[in-house]
Amino acid sequence: MNKDFLILQLNNIENAKRVNRLRVANLVIENPELFPFLLQLIFEFHNKTSVKAAWILELVCDKKLDWLALYLNFFTENIHKVKQDSCVRPISKVCNFIAIAYTSKKVSLMKETLTENQINTIIETGFDWMISNHKVAVKAYAMNALLLLGKNYDWVHEELQLIIQQNMVNESPAYKARGRMTLELINKK
Repeated sequence: MNKDFLILQLNNIENAKRVNRLRVANLVIENPELFPFLLQLIFEFHNKTSVKAAWILELVCDKKLDWLALYLNFFTENIHKVKQDSCVRPISKVCNFIAIAYTSKKVSLMKETLTENQINTIIETGFDWMISNHKVAVKAYAMNALLLLGKNYDWVHEELQLIIQQNMVNESPAYKARGRMTLELINKK
């Protein structure tokens, strides 16, 4: 199985229904050699399958996040280049998975492999998503990742708090609810 096979499978996804996405995600999980191709396709913006590849990455990383550990440099060097909302949402969710694994008490390959530079890139990209014109889901995942990764950097919580407070006036009720919850968690520390 190769990149062309994966592209064919991604092109066969008719719509974003979960059953369609799970079919390809399970195919990647059953054939780990496809994982590096999946990552490459996400950042090939000229390729119409990049959005579908991002959808699949989210589902694969939900089950096999440690697979991403070998490719963290490539992933973090490219996440800021993703601009299309349909692609940003799953990437922001994967960043949230990384933050959860990194700050968890459970043993995780992310704790061993995630570097300071990669953390800083995820933080920087998360803040970019927070201040850019993205949907609430992207900002909610970014908020949570910044909340978790910010435990080791006081300035992150300070900046996150400021951005949430400034944005709450103009944002949706969902953003406001998530923002209040995040602010409460920041103030608890």
